[in-house]
Amino acid sequence: MEEYEFTCPECEQTIDVNGPMREATLANGCPVCGASVSDEHFLEA
Repeated sequence: MEEYEFTCPECEQTIDVNGPMREATLANGCPVCGASVSDEHFLEA
C-alpha cells in the first residue's frame, strides 16, 4: 500500500497516511483542523 506524508497548509501538521486515508483527507479536509487540502499537500513517502 502506498504511503504519503501529508502537510496541512493551515495548521502545518505533518501526518503519515496511506492511500485510503489520503482519499478521506482530500474529501473531508485536514483531520486536525479541517482545512481544505489538495493533491499538492501530499508527498510520496
